[in-house]
Amino acid sequence: MNMPNQVNRLRSFMFFFHSTGTIIIGFLPLFLQAKGLSNSEIGWILAIGPAAAILAQPLWGFLSDKYKSVKRMLVICLVFMILSSILMFSMNAFITFMMITFIFFSFMSPVAALADSLAQKTANQLGVTFGSIRMWGAVGFALASLACGKILTIIGISNIMYPFLFFAIISLFLGFFVQDVPLSSKPVTLFSALHLLKNKQLLLFLTLITFISLTHRTNDNFIGLHISHLGGDASLIGWAWFIAVITEAIVFALSSLWFRRFNELTFIIIAGFFYVLRFIVIAQATDPIHVLYIQPLHGICFGLFYTAAFQYITKIVPEELQGTGHLLFVSVSFGVSGIVGSSIGGMIMEATSGSALFAALAGSALLGSIGIILCQKKLTSNSL
Repeated sequence: MNMPNQVNRLRSFMFFFHSTGTIIIGFLPLFLQAKGLSNSEIGWILAIGPAAAILAQPLWGFLSDKYKSVKRMLVICLVFMILSSILMFSMNAFITFMMITFIFFSFMSPVAALADSLAQKTANQLGVTFGSIRMWGAVGFALASLACGKILTIIGISNIMYPFLFFAIISLFLGFFVQDVPLSSKPVTLFSALHLLKNKQLLLFLTLITFISLTHRTNDNFIGLHISHLGGDASLIGWAWFIAVITEAIVFALSSLWFRRFNELTFIIIAGFFYVLRFIVIAQATDPIHVLYIQPLHGICFGLFYTAAFQYITKIVPEELQGTGHLLFVSVSFGVSGIVGSSIGGMIMEATSGSALFAALAGSALLGSIGIILCQKKLTSNSL
């Protein structure tokens, strides 16, 4: 494998694909609001994405392990993601949004996880850090959030489909040029993949981090609406995402300097307490500018959490099932938590306020962090 070419291709792919994520995560709630949907309806539609991810991500991870090809699965998912997005952005009624959104996320949600899995495997084989590759997804997300915030302010949120298709089509083109990493020759069966679900150490880890990750997913879905309710516009939301994710890129880029100083669980605990601090401050905000001041903590929270959790899964899952393990982690930590956070978050925001929602998120992150502290011995046992 040509290391510079493979790494650079993955970095380019990460940059453009995560730019599509900017539009879905950062601006889809505003698009739905402009369609006349209520906060609770928006919450239910956003919960469809994680629901689709729970089913789709482990399946596509299993298929990548079984057929020894992440690239093939990436391309297939991207093609159907683009086709279904055209339908999704054309919908108007709540029920049809629900149906098409499920199909759309069944193809979009596995792409980032598959790319991250390929990046982790590439990093392990070529002696580079996962963060040095993954950071370019954060850079793409940050720059696209800033650009799309300004563009959508000019052309209107109703035209969200056009910047999305621009980044999605470039991502598909780049997907043809990434390379598969040689994988374990051990055969992968459905039985061996399902065996992962019987391991108590893995299940305990996934349960505890859900309390932390659901705060991240809920923030992703509702921070834009919260800024809007405080008086901010799409441009300000773009700046909020830019500040948050550019710091995330810095944390990923510097991962080689900090990552090996402590074990993975220590970094997850640190990230959890930073989440608590961040959401307490956001809950107290009375002006949209106040939210921008705390956004740099996003990069520290998510950069520490995701890098450490992804590496932890890589260590405890058998090599031939790493793709399945990686996408199982993403589907549980972001899928399950996304359903809970989106549905309940929408109801809390409609019944009370954005401040109450973010105060609740601080409490959830605190519970998860304390849980990991109390269960560290069980989580560090070599039971896999």
